[in-house]
Amino acid sequence: AWVSSLSMGIVFFCSPIVSIFTDLFGCQKVAVIGAAVGFAGLLSSSFVSTIEPLYFTYGVLFACGCSFAYQPSLVILGHYFKKRLGLVNGIVTAGSSLFTVSLPFLLRVLIDSVGLYNTLRVLCILIFILFLAGFTYKPLVSNAKDKEGGKKGKFRFRPEKKICNFSVFKVLSYRIWALGIPAALFGYFVPYVHLMKHVRDRFGDSVPEEVLLLCLGITSGVGRLIFGRVADYIPGAKKVYLQVASFFFIGLMSMMIPLCHVFGGLIAVCLFMGLFDGCFICIMAPIAFELVGAQDVSQAIGFLLGFMSIPMTFGPPIAGWLRDHLGTYDVAFYLAGVPPLIGGAILCFIPWVHERQKLKERAKPIDGETTEKMLENESTMASDTTEKPVKEMESGF
Repeated sequence: AWVSSLSMGIVFFCSPIVSIFTDLFGCQKVAVIGAAVGFAGLLSSSFVSTIEPLYFTYGVLFACGCSFAYQPSLVILGHYFKKRLGLVNGIVTAGSSLFTVSLPFLLRVLIDSVGLYNTLRVLCILIFILFLAGFTYKPLVSNAKDKEGGKKGKFRFRPEKKICNFSVFKVLSYRIWALGIPAALFGYFVPYVHLMKHVRDRFGDSVPEEVLLLCLGITSGVGRLIFGRVADYIPGAKKVYLQVASFFFIGLMSMMIPLCHVFGGLIAVCLFMGLFDGCFICIMAPIAFELVGAQDVSQAIGFLLGFMSIPMTFGPPIAGWLRDHLGTYDVAFYLAGVPPLIGGAILCFIPWVHERQKLKERAKPIDGETTEKMLENESTMASDTTEKPVKEMESGF
């Protein structure tokens, strides 16, 4: 459990570092190198016979590779798509839902037939496909400076302020977003981690608990496709309202889990939870593009994913601690529904704040133009006054 928890935490914790490398070297190189590191970590894990080396091979090395391969896949979409960015993100992220549904059954068959170590080697094939896919991450438009650097064959490091682009935090709407998302995630992942154990505690082995994962995966994929398309019709930062709705329903569904004394009720809860989970995930990148723009989106997503690692790491263990002390998951699920509601309430301020920022930015160029015109008028007046005596002297002479 600690190996898998460490792996998930490292994937998101490395995201700010990945964003810096993405800005420096581009999406293609970072994705390819990340997939290669992930391949090495997973392959080396298949030859480990004790758990201690797994902390490094799987918990650190494989997780770092996944982190470096994952984030460029979100950033590169903005280079190719503008008008249909929401739909494209929905289609791309729906792939993970497809594997969420199918991979557990495939893994069970593989482990039973060839064992754990050979199963890890089979999974290396998927990572190798990811390695090949990384070569397709070619941005359509490149900066003139990058072209010049490529012609000279030398790479120039950017100034320190540009390498760590903390300027995204100057955008108030982004700061609110970076606060509200982690605040909501303290309870967001609790059902995903502890729901199966709760079902076994309440219903025993008489119900097929895998059906709940199937429901979550299917409706999450459907939600990503539907809400990704819907997001394209919502202008600007108002896309955040989709995340507000997703947090509201997920928090409400978390609180309803202890109230379900029939397995069919849990199925209904998981169907709704998966649908709005897909809504939350598919519009992460479109919202980042709206708040900070295409130039800063890489590090904006990176910082946000880094902040997300904190609640993802500590939220589920706290719920487990409550279960150990209280003997039931009921209180843990009730409390898990509170942070998404709070986070959603925080996000409600973003569209209003973002509109005010845009009005201020529109006013700044106007003021600049008026001052430039005033300076131009002063310079022309000064030149006229100096030219007149010269002309008079020339005519007199």
